[in-house]
Amino acid sequence: MALFSSVLDLIGNTPLVDVSELSPNPAARLYLKLEGQNPGGSVKDRIALSLVEEAERAGVLVPGKPDQVLLEPTSGNTGIGLALVCRVKGYRLKAVMPTNVSLERRQLLELWGAEIIESPGSEGSNGAVRLARMLSEEHPEWVYLYQYGNPANPKAHYEGTGPEILRDCPGVTHFVAGLGTSGTLLGVGRFLREKLGDKVQIWAVEPPAGEMVDGLRNLDDGYIPPIFENLGGAELLDRKTVVRPRESIEWTRRLTEVGVFAGISTGAALAGAVRCAASVPDGEEASIVVISADGGWKYLSTGVWTGDLDEVAERTKGIIYF
Repeated sequence: MALFSSVLDLIGNTPLVDVSELSPNPAARLYLKLEGQNPGGSVKDRIALSLVEEAERAGVLVPGKPDQVLLEPTSGNTGIGLALVCRVKGYRLKAVMPTNVSLERRQLLELWGAEIIESPGSEGSNGAVRLARMLSEEHPEWVYLYQYGNPANPKAHYEGTGPEILRDCPGVTHFVAGLGTSGTLLGVGRFLREKLGDKVQIWAVEPPAGEMVDGLRNLDDGYIPPIFENLGGAELLDRKTVVRPRESIEWTRRLTEVGVFAGISTGAALAGAVRCAASVPDGEEASIVVISADGGWKYLSTGVWTGDLDEVAERTKGIIYF
């Protein structure tokens, strides 16, 4: 068994598991990349480490220098990943987050020593971004990493997640992921497109405008991440498909049929992948790789697996679950 010098060395190289039993098309295989196996429990561990290490290389952060403060808006997994990286490396994190996030979310940030700065829950993640921008202007001594506009975000996936997928599934024909900061789609999508050309399709899953699916956003809600625009996201994507919260929860439950305990955004991505599988023309075969952004442990308070489906879907309108 391998010996690692730091828990941060465990980030990446996550497993790919066959969940084709859930495919509506026997000629379309479904493969789930289990990002919940990262030490902080999500795909965002990758970008958290990338954001910090790029800042160190640029001299913005100095390893070992005391009292360096990082600032980041978050309503999802990025805050947890950054809090973990900061704890190991000795930095202080101030996380700007909406008031209506789940209990697990707060507890995990506090566990890793982050300071929580609250933004109005009614404004969602966009409000957290606005407040973080204001705070960064008031405190120029703080390091504002800004995942939505930082090229280190997609770089983590271009250099890590994408190559891993091609290594483990060289015949990949479709890549499906949720649309959040867009870093995963842009990084993996650009890598696969460069290596495979038009042999691979890139599909994005987004919630309806004005509705929340954990970790995902609809670009029509008024905020388009700068990295999406700067890196040609609209041209890269072959298709965007809308998945409603109820459908996300249904497929999160369906995953337990194949023994996978994953978060709600995974259910959304899988729902999109199932549509992708159903669209494969007769006589063609497909290998569809889906990102499972995190595990299900942090969602137990939602009642996703045990509560009434309609009631759980209704609760997602008022609470941002981790």
